[in-house]
Amino acid sequence: MDERPIGRVIGTESKPNTAYRFYFWAPLDARIGIGSLVVVRHGELRVWGVVEEGHGYNDAQTPFYDYLGFDGDPNALPPTQRPEMRLYEAAVLRRDPDSPVQPVPIAPVYLSSGEDVSLSLRMDDIPEARRIPVGAHDNDGVISPICVDADFLIGPEAGHLNVTGASGLAAKTSAIQFVLASLFQKAAGSLAVVCFNVKGGDLLFLDQPPAEALPEEDLKIYEAVGIDPKPFEKVRYYAPLREDLVNLASLRTHPDLVGDVRPLQWGLREVMRYAEITMNRDDVDARADAFLSFLRQRVVDPGEYEFDDGFKLPVTNFEELKVWFDRALREIEQSRDERWHSHAVQTIRKVFNRVNNLTVRYAGLVSSGNETLDLPWGEFEDRAIYAIDMANLRAEAQDLIFTRVISELRERMENQDLGVDRVVVVVDELNQYAESSGQETYILRTLRDICARGRYLGLTLFGAQQFRSRIDRQIVGNCSTAFYGRSEMEELAQAPYQIFTPAIKEKLGTLRVGEMLVRHPYFAQPVWARFPRPPVMSGKDGMAKYPPERLPFADAVVARLRAEYPNLRPNEVYDALSGRQNDQAAVNALVKTLSAKPKADEALRFFAGLLGKPIVETSPRPPIADYPTDDPTSLSEDDPFK
Repeated sequence: MDERPIGRVIGTESKPNTAYRFYFWAPLDARIGIGSLVVVRHGELRVWGVVEEGHGYNDAQTPFYDYLGFDGDPNALPPTQRPEMRLYEAAVLRRDPDSPVQPVPIAPVYLSSGEDVSLSLRMDDIPEARRIPVGAHDNDGVISPICVDADFLIGPEAGHLNVTGASGLAAKTSAIQFVLASLFQKAAGSLAVVCFNVKGGDLLFLDQPPAEALPEEDLKIYEAVGIDPKPFEKVRYYAPLREDLVNLASLRTHPDLVGDVRPLQWGLREVMRYAEITMNRDDVDARADAFLSFLRQRVVDPGEYEFDDGFKLPVTNFEELKVWFDRALREIEQSRDERWHSHAVQTIRKVFNRVNNLTVRYAGLVSSGNETLDLPWGEFEDRAIYAIDMANLRAEAQDLIFTRVISELRERMENQDLGVDRVVVVVDELNQYAESSGQETYILRTLRDICARGRYLGLTLFGAQQFRSRIDRQIVGNCSTAFYGRSEMEELAQAPYQIFTPAIKEKLGTLRVGEMLVRHPYFAQPVWARFPRPPVMSGKDGMAKYPPERLPFADAVVARLRAEYPNLRPNEVYDALSGRQNDQAAVNALVKTLSAKPKADEALRFFAGLLGKPIVETSPRPPIADYPTDDPTSLSEDDPFK
């Protein structure tokens, strides 16, 4: 980079410089703009800053002077060309030496070089092993990596990332994907990601290369930040079953990809811990909450209940819970009492009516049997992504999945038995779960707890939303790192954006896709950065290349089994099904096989046995007679056709 000054600091009575803000002028052809990084050099002192505002001047004291100079005709030539200059306002990022802290001196101003970019953002203070690239800064053609400290991104010092921007214009999901790629390639220790796909196919093709080659400008950024642009290698997809209990309620159901998607189905114990999520808010009053606690602690968790007359009843699934309710209600009717174990009869009936139809309301996700199909709790793999597709589900089913998975992650990380050191939870559409003006919910309390304590546990939230101003303040306040993408002017007029100058807000309203304003504890001021396109297939391209399909019953059963046991021969599974169509016995056999997880060489036998179709060992065929090797065309002496 040219080491000649591009301007000089200027201080006037009306606009004096301070220790944290200064002004400098620059000629018209200087490559300076909002977001440019500059450095002031005065002897041994260096002061780095970021341009936050710009003004243009000539020597006309009022607009009327210029009007007179042209005789009121914009096409006329002025008798004298007025001199023009640019005046820029910059915020101080860092100074060296740090003290004494004095106003910025009158001195030459230079564009920051690659080394100056690192020094100005204190990236030189980040140990090499903890530097995580989140983008790059282009200062007059010089591309410099922008890195954050892993300890302040995923803990334990601080944590959490919040990304905001307009839908479809800010590339929020792409920004998170790039940061995840950086973490997988740069972060120390074992790390896994759990993400929720709540709209379209944004997160359903993370293991597929992009439909088109990345442009040269993106490849230059990857080279500058030292990241290999390749798809994620270990992606595990999960989705609930449809009502037919064999097809997946997922958009990733193309025959070429559906084998990678595993079903998600929960039973009584998994669901009843979060029963309040399945009920209307008006139903969960203090009395209903007390009875739900009784139900969990005295009935569901023990798996057996002893009535007052000594009769014991197993309660391990929803069918048995219905039997328990029937007997309890009969006992109440016989006693003609208005309370049962200190709980109002009306409350018991209300809870029964809500719980009794959960297997119907959440068909495919909530099972009436004992078998469960779940995430591999305790066996999470390093550098693996566990993506749960919820895009095809109703809001109430999404809430149940979200709440249970997040809560289970938190408990597992507290007990340190998840299988990895750290987990990043990716939640898009935070406006759906963490509205500041909404009623406090179990989900909101869980997200607050993660943001407040998660960094100590190794649990980090990467959240994205369109309207940061509407997100719960405790959640955004605990996010140490924030990305601001292109946003609407109505949003930028809200209180959370008043910390930015008018020029920064105007630039936020016109950003190109891939540009972000980054805030991080190491940066004294927000800095502009650009991130490349992620090296994975976009949701739009993936849906076009792999449109979802709904398989016939038998084909869906085969696909579910081969997802877990790839070496199974399809014909053998079809033979075991023997033409069954929409058969409950086949559904039960499938779920029990996937839940029991028999060894690969025993899976077919296990499945067929549940169907009443035992696999019979066939006797080996007799060996073929040996023919003379000297004449392959000769026949045996016993050949009757000789």
